[in-house]
Amino acid sequence: MKVLVIGATGTIGSAVAHALEATHQVVKASRSGPLRTDLEDPSSVDALFEGVPDLDAVVCCAASGPLVDLASVTDDEFVAGVQGKLLGQVALARRAVHHLRGGGSITLTGGTFSAPLAGGSLGALVNSGLEGFVRNAASELPRRLRINLISPGWIKETLEGMGADGADGTPVAEVARAYVDAVEGTMRGRIIRA
Repeated sequence: MKVLVIGATGTIGSAVAHALEATHQVVKASRSGPLRTDLEDPSSVDALFEGVPDLDAVVCCAASGPLVDLASVTDDEFVAGVQGKLLGQVALARRAVHHLRGGGSITLTGGTFSAPLAGGSLGALVNSGLEGFVRNAASELPRRLRINLISPGWIKETLEGMGADGADGTPVAEVARAYVDAVEGTMRGRIIRA
């Protein structure tokens, strides 16, 4: 399979690309790599798809959202958080439909908190929106296309990089395996908590 991994320079994206490279042709894209795209710039996503034909799968690991204080966040900051992770991935999925071979796969990235988190209201909104979108979009996709959402919690390596205890996170290789399963499997409309 020919798989496009967006966000391939990040912690999760690089692990996903590495895991897929064992058996698939992987095309890596990110905001800073040689093949550039930005979910907040739809024209860059259009250009990416025009430049990378004959895809079997698209995996998005690029999405992240800030922790914000609900009482002090501005409307513009809140909208910007929704734009990147939620609306950017929705726009990516809508475009991927026109560029994937029949039976192809779209895998997006959400997130989950084990308990309410200070500053996590924006993330909860975005992740819930992604879950609803994926569940419904799965029934609307043409040509046997599939869409799924990987919803990891904290990543062990990210926590350690922040100076926190990595034991509270999931190893990135384990999370990457969930993406590989979504690409190679037959599931559709699933929310996979890695």
